[in-house]
Amino acid sequence: QVQLAESGGGSVQAGGSLRLSCVASGYTSSRNCMGWFRQAPGKEREGLVVIFTNGVTIYYDYSLKGRFTISRDNAKNTVYLQMNSLKPEDTAMYYCAADENCSADWRQYSYWGQGTQVTVSS
Repeated sequence: QVQLAESGGGSVQAGGSLRLSCVASGYTSSRNCMGWFRQAPGKEREGLVVIFTNGVTIYYDYSLKGRFTISRDNAKNTVYLQMNSLKPEDTAMYYCAADENCSADWRQYSYWGQGTQVTVSS
């Protein structure tokens, strides 16, 4: 079993920044891949970016590259998502996910956090 707990969401104005954190506990192999997804009201959950234990990252939404940066501190069992130059369209519930393997398909992930809300106003 793996437990994930996100934090760091909030309300910001367009152009602002937020850093999300996801603290993990449980079986190490089951969280080899950790990543961030988001779901806006009325839309399907979408994959943003993932990171392997060795630090390799995969962006599933290339438009975010340059604004969103994922990082991982294995010693703290924590994955971060630094979000800069936020836009109103970034407003969504952001979720941390983990599994042994990475995928852009959220259905492939076994473990999820409870989510943290990000609201960007214009």
